[in-house]
Amino acid sequence: MKKSILGLFLFITTLQLSVAQTTETTPAPPTRAEQEILDLSKAKWLWMADKKVDTLNNLFVEKAMFVHMGGKWGKTRELDVIKSGNIWYKKAEIYSAAVNIFGNTAILLNDIDLLAVVGGNEVINPFMVTEVYLKENGKWRMAQLTFSHLRREVKMKKE
Repeated sequence: MKKSILGLFLFITTLQLSVAQTTETTPAPPTRAEQEILDLSKAKWLWMADKKVDTLNNLFVEKAMFVHMGGKWGKTRELDVIKSGNIWYKKAEIYSAAVNIFGNTAILLNDIDLLAVVGGNEVINPFMVTEVYLKENGKWRMAQLTFSHLRREVKMKKE
């Protein structure tokens, strides 16, 4: 009798643990401010692809920093690189994006494949891109952009 009760107890405990492990939580939808950052980031990729340096000049704060596989530099050089086509951000395919807001600072992480032309060569690289935005006078502006190369296969299909 004791073995039967113990066996039943173990069975119920095991069943509860297996159900608990398979239960997934649905992430909360983004807040209005988080959605604003997500939308601004998507627009930024399009502006970079279209080489809209005047629009990007207004987006980037004066002391903005940019970290690439080939080095780091400030706002003026980033705008020059885009305008000259030394790096042409043709298309960013975004697979996931997560934003956290801390007061007037927003940090966005994008898992992307980036199709770019660098030095005349078309390349696709998988990146985790960190973007930092500051809210100044009620408007979000970019303060930092870092490309971290990922060790995963490229997901983007070449056109």
